[in-house]
Order: sequence, then structure tokens, then C-alpha cells
Amino acid sequence: MLQAGIVGLPNVGKSTLFNALTRSRKAESANYPFCTIDPNVGVVQVPDVRLEPLRQIAKTEVVIPAAIEFVDIAGLVAGASKGEGLGNKFLANIREVDAIVHVVRCFIDDDIIHNMGSVEPLRDIEVIQTELVLADIASLESQRDKGVKKARGGDKEAAIQIALIERLLPHLNENKPALTLSMSDDDRQVLKRLCLLTAKPVLYACNVAETDLADPANNAYVKAVQHYASEHHDAGSCVISAAVEAELVDFSPAEAKAYLQELGVEDSGVSALIRATYDLLGLASYFTAGEKEVRAWTFRKGMKAPQCAGVIHTDFEKGFIKAEVVSYHDLIAAGSVLAAREAGTYRLEGKEYCFADGDVAVFRFA
Repeated sequence: MLQAGIVGLPNVGKSTLFNALTRSRKAESANYPFCTIDPNVGVVQVPDVRLEPLRQIAKTEVVIPAAIEFVDIAGLVAGASKGEGLGNKFLANIREVDAIVHVVRCFIDDDIIHNMGSVEPLRDIEVIQTELVLADIASLESQRDKGVKKARGGDKEAAIQIALIERLLPHLNENKPALTLSMSDDDRQVLKRLCLLTAKPVLYACNVAETDLADPANNAYVKAVQHYASEHHDAGSCVISAAVEAELVDFSPAEAKAYLQELGVEDSGVSALIRATYDLLGLASYFTAGEKEVRAWTFRKGMKAPQCAGVIHTDFEKGFIKAEVVSYHDLIAAGSVLAAREAGTYRLEGKEYCFADGDVAVFRFA
């Protein structure tokens, strides 16, 4: 299962967000730096409004959503790349995840300590960005030194890797993440082998006060982060309120809905963050729907039909013959599988078919 790491400076709401995502008190949340030391890991269901209509069509009571893992990582401070604070541990934990959710404090509260003395979201982002970049520079310089001898000995793969490193180093020295360097598909395959921190996709989570949740567009910090994320990191952003999330953890769904309506919002932001993270990881869902259950199956975007069949069981991929497929929207419009067949939207697909998010499928296999 792919993982997203929750990162940020100390005391920005990371552990509170993790608890909200996992609906638990698993992560310690306190008003002092480094209350999280060892990373907490939790499996989180991906909210999907398509599951209930499919359940009604399938006439079943069992619904199984897709899931991803979130990792609550210790807070980082300036100098982490040189071992300051919990720097070495922090960077090692980030290296193990597949994507980053960067929590940024976008509210002022004198009762909650900010380890840098003031609330300046763009400065906070740059602190973490700089530490990740410095760690990547050190890693690339080491890999370059080791690869030079191999390249001189005629190792073509080493030569290709060094060529990309020589392009990456000046880019990183401008404090730009590796992910934003213009690269070919072949370059990106080489990039994966370099295991860089700044090559991981990032989503910025703007943590706002309860009073800003209904209209975050009026929060100047949020607007600054959204602009910065888009312009400098080609990254997305979302808005959450850790203070609200802390209260919702112990509420029933009905109580949570009523509370949010009092605040003038339909969603606390956590559902949107989970869906955005799912997309950030390059994931999508297809469905199986029958009397036994309705289930969302996770696949990587771009996977073909046999690979998607293999998500259910390896035997499905090995013996793949055909996939019976109908899109979610066509099935809902038709109202039943039979009606979709009659409408011509229910079809057979072969080995070269690339699955789309929302496909409803039945696999034929030997």
C-alpha cells in the first residue's frame, strides 16, 4: 500500500490532522516541539460518493472503500540536513514514503507556540524545502562520485545517471525541487533510482482557524500558500482546520455533520485532503458490484486491464481473457447492468485496454 507522509515544522497541527484522518488518538498532540518522535502509521479509507449509488444498484449491504496509508512524521527544523533537531530521523522517514502532505500553519494563536516565533507560512515552507534540497544535493554529489568510475569503465547506465545528476545539481542549487526540472519519460525513470526527497509529489495543507473554515479565501496566508505552491512547486493545496478536526474525532457522523453546518461548511476538509492525496499518489479506483459486496479497488493510473485484474488476485492477471466494463456514469444513467447492456454502454475490453477511474468491471479469466 502506498504511503503519504505528513510533514511540517513542529507544532503546526500534523499529529492532530493524523488523528482526524485515522479517527483515533494514536498520535500524541501537544503544545511543544517534537511531541512526535517515532512515526505513526494509519490506514485511511478514501471517501467516495459513488459507492452508495452502486450499493443500491447491486442490492447489497456490504461496501468496501479504497484505502491508503498516512504516516505522521516528526517535525523538522532548520539545520535538519546537518542533523539538527530530529533531522536525520525525519529525512529518513520522508525517504520511505511515496508522497508528502506538507502542513502549513495559516492562523495566529498566541497560546500555541510557533518554534520560529511568528506565523509566516512561506518562510516555513522554505525552511523545509531548503532542508530537503540540501539533503538531495549531498546525496547526488555522493552518487556522482561513485558513478564517475563506472561511467569511465563503459557503464552506459552510470553515464546516463551522471548526465541527469549534472542537470539536477544546478536546479537544486537554485532551491528548486527535483520534481520541477523539465525531464523526458526516460529521465523520470532514472530519477526514481536516485531516490531524492524533492522528487516526491507534494500537497500543501493550509491549517486555518475554525473561524476561517467557512471562507478560507479571506485568509491572506492561505492565498499566499496556494499561489506559492502552484507557481514554485507545481503543487496543489487544500484547507483544513486542525482545531475542528480535534473536536470531530469523537463525534458520530450525524453529530459531525450538524457541527460543521453550524460552522457554515459541509465538510471539514479531511475528505477533500484524502481524495487529493489519493490522486497525488497517482491512484484511481475501479469497482466491482454484486450481491456479495460493492468494492473500490485501487490501481495506478495507466494500468491496463490484466494488471487491474491482478489487483484482485494474481491468478486473474495470469489467466486474463477479457474484462466486462461499464463506466460508473453510464451504469448510473442506465440504472442497472441489464439496461446498460441494452444501451450499448456495457462492453468487452481486451489486454490493451487502459482502465479509467470509475470503471465498473467483471473479469473473465482462465
